[in-house]
Formats: sequence, structure tokens, C-alpha cells
Amino acid sequence: MEPFEIVSGMTEIETLAKGQGIKVLTFLIRKYGGKPATWRKKKGRATIRQFGNLYDAELHWFEAHGIGKVNTKIKHKQKL
Repeated sequence: MEPFEIVSGMTEIETLAKGQGIKVLTFLIRKYGGKPATWRKKKGRATIRQFGNLYDAELHWFEAHGIGKVNTKIKHKQKL
């Protein structure tokens, strides 16, 4: 995975799946802990910096109460 830095606040945040609807739920619980019902898969938009360039990007991540955001990935990006 290529490193990146989020340089703006997240916008257009949506919940894509929660609890048992998350395909990798067992992995998340084994690696990070938490209860199945608290896990959410989300997406949102942000400006990111990657290799010195700025991009408008759609990001996907998982989060759970008490654990926070994990496994943030770039799904789509467009150079600014």
C-alpha cells in the first residue's frame, strides 16, 4: 500500500456496511478487538498528499467505537 497523508477534513461520509454485513468482520475483531455490532465500513472524500502531489480522493476505512479508524485505503483519486 502506498503511503499518503490526509490534508483536509473528510466530507461526504457514508456508512457502506455494519456488523455482520462486513465481509472481513472476523479479521477486524481478531486484529483490533471490539464487538461485531460496533464495526462500520465507511467511505468519504478528502484531499490527500501522496509523493508530494495533491489529490481529491475517495477513501474507504473501517471504524468501531473505542477503536477508531483502521485500514484506510484509497479507492479513487484525481490530481488537483
